[in-house]
Amino acid sequence: MSTSTPSNDQRLRRYMKGLLDDVNAFERMLEEERFETGIRRIGAEQEMFIVDDCMRPAPLAMEILADTERHELVNELARFNLEANLQPRVFGGTCLSEMEAELNELVALADSAARRLDARVALCGILPSLRQSDLGMKNMTPKPRYAEINRATTAARGGNFHVIIKGRDELDVSHDNVMLEACNTSFQLHFQVAPNEFAKMYNMAQAITAPVLAAAVNSPVLLGRRLWHETRVALFQHSVDARSRAEAARNVRPRVSFGDEWVRSSPSEVYRENIARFRVLFVADPDDDPQKILDAGGVPKLSSLCLHNGTVYRWNRVCYGQDGKVPHLRIENRVLPAGPTTLDEMANAAFYYGLMAGCTEEYGDITEVMQFDDARNNFFEAAQAGLEANFSWVGGEEVSAPKLILDTLLPLARQGLQGSNIEGRDIDRYLGTLEARVRKGRTGARWCLMSLRAMGEQGTNDRRHRALTQALVDRQFGGTPVSDWSLIGAEEVERMSEARESYQTVGQIMSTDLFTVRPEDLVDMAASIMDWEHLRHVPVEDDDGKCVGILSHRKVLRLVARGQAGAEPKAVSEVMKADPITVTPETHTLDAVQLMRSSKLGCLPVVDEQAKLVGIITESDLIGVAARLLDEHLRGERE
Repeated sequence: MSTSTPSNDQRLRRYMKGLLDDVNAFERMLEEERFETGIRRIGAEQEMFIVDDCMRPAPLAMEILADTERHELVNELARFNLEANLQPRVFGGTCLSEMEAELNELVALADSAARRLDARVALCGILPSLRQSDLGMKNMTPKPRYAEINRATTAARGGNFHVIIKGRDELDVSHDNVMLEACNTSFQLHFQVAPNEFAKMYNMAQAITAPVLAAAVNSPVLLGRRLWHETRVALFQHSVDARSRAEAARNVRPRVSFGDEWVRSSPSEVYRENIARFRVLFVADPDDDPQKILDAGGVPKLSSLCLHNGTVYRWNRVCYGQDGKVPHLRIENRVLPAGPTTLDEMANAAFYYGLMAGCTEEYGDITEVMQFDDARNNFFEAAQAGLEANFSWVGGEEVSAPKLILDTLLPLARQGLQGSNIEGRDIDRYLGTLEARVRKGRTGARWCLMSLRAMGEQGTNDRRHRALTQALVDRQFGGTPVSDWSLIGAEEVERMSEARESYQTVGQIMSTDLFTVRPEDLVDMAASIMDWEHLRHVPVEDDDGKCVGILSHRKVLRLVARGQAGAEPKAVSEVMKADPITVTPETHTLDAVQLMRSSKLGCLPVVDEQAKLVGIITESDLIGVAARLLDEHLRGERE
């Protein structure tokens, strides 16, 4: 953490002292067996998006919370996100169906409040209709906590957040704040364990994360690009990466990670490593002396420890909890995405909880039969490929995700749930839902990608992604799991209005499949490319991808007319229009039209914040927009 005054230095030192005091108190509680044992509890957190009637992110969280007045519903980083906290339940009997009922109630409550504001709630890992312009500070929840997270993280990083993710498409963007994190929503699971079994259970959670995720992937699209089946995994690491350039160059572990090795014996190992590896981002005044509280028979809050733990985002996180009477330990699984339906989420939860019990019984100490590197590699394979992944499982067995789940893990999950006395009808309902999804190969991610393929080139890219979001919202409340969803039809795309939303900004209509040349290239080569690809304008970019000029068809023709084409070969830099007028993807389309008219331009290069070329908008693009708008208007009049 960067500090500038003695008072800040003193506060930082007090906080660090409180952090060390909390670790010592935590370890004393372990030694004195002060934690709750002999009981399992489960819980969950549901994150969700809010979208308007055009399927854009709607910054209405504060208004919805004021309307509902339910303590279970709380803010998240962005004004277009909400979180619902489900109450803990003893793991047994009808706990899963009770959790589903509470989940449905809270999601319906938030959706009803959103409807009164002409909005809806959407359950998906990443909202397909998100644009980078949605991720500005104006959409950050106006609370000091989030402003401080943004300040501390960006200060520690010392520059913009740079995201490169390669999938079917490629995403390469820079962003100047932590709002990229707001692209992600999850369904987080909690599983209470006793201290003496923590290492065994935590390591098992690490091992089973990959197959559970493979069946649950639901985030294949980010900012219009088709990337990983669970793109949240890649994006989250980038969005809160507080490493400086020097730390990244040394391959320092990012704050979001799967870990580097199995836990050996104690949860304090995780806390110690978090403190040793990750510097303090922000501080708070420590609690009263936790040792004195323990001496008096009380339960300390360990607020300093919990605060620092909250800035280290392990995909399986150890959590300390207390109700003022008895402290407990739980494992928080942060991997699973929100959606596509609450039934699908509960199927994922039942699979995870069943495996935590069943695999522990079957395999004992997982570290004796599986390499940690295999568990970690499996995790990233699942995130990238979903049910198309291949795993290295127990004993080094190489097996596909569907075969492992269907032949080995679903029976073990059933045994684990039965051994925990879970209601039989619930076991059949939830594991049956997951089994059908795996047999059909129809995860939320696969449904999204197949629907996009079915839409083809119908409408604009923006319109297709809003239609995809609309279809998600329409289907998620129908009571049917994603394995039975129909793909998006042409009529669903047609119903998504083009006129109002699809052409508001340059980024929605620009061409991104660009042919470019370098300043040192031959004009003859550029002219040939223009002829072959039927282009009237070609952007000129330097080696860093910055737009330094425009070469026009008219300029080349003029060169030919003057008889200079066959003379000494000329470089593009001698003919191009240097330092062209540019716009950004966020520029309003009408402003771009006015700029082109007033400056008598046939095109406008589109650049990002670093002046790097990301697209181009031409007269023909605008003619196409006008034609589609006119067609929609005339069809509307006929109807």
